[in-house]
Amino acid sequence: MEHADLEHPAAERADGERAAPVIYEVNLDVDAALAAEYRVWLRAHVAQMLALPGFVSARIFEVVDPPTPGRLCLCVHYRLRDAAALQDYFDHHAARMRADGTARFGSRFTASRRVLRAS
Repeated sequence: MEHADLEHPAAERADGERAAPVIYEVNLDVDAALAAEYRVWLRAHVAQMLALPGFVSARIFEVVDPPTPGRLCLCVHYRLRDAAALQDYFDHHAARMRADGTARFGSRFTASRRVLRAS
């Protein structure tokens, strides 16, 4: 399984307490003809995400099972400081960040998202 790790220094809350991190998972299904171009774009996109407040790290995985002929399937796990940081992303940055991929790749990819927390 291929993966890539991109790190950003860990953050603490303003009061010095450790916040409960959340994982923001983005699953990507990309036309295989775009694989090389999409991977280059995705690395830059992830770096931009890590520059946003509250983002701590990201890891990119290639989904190998189940195989999807003619498609590149990727899963990105963004680790955020806490749920408030994720809500800030949704409120102030998500529309712009999502629009970039849509403008560049149109309907040749799809994205689904979910939020995870440790139990």
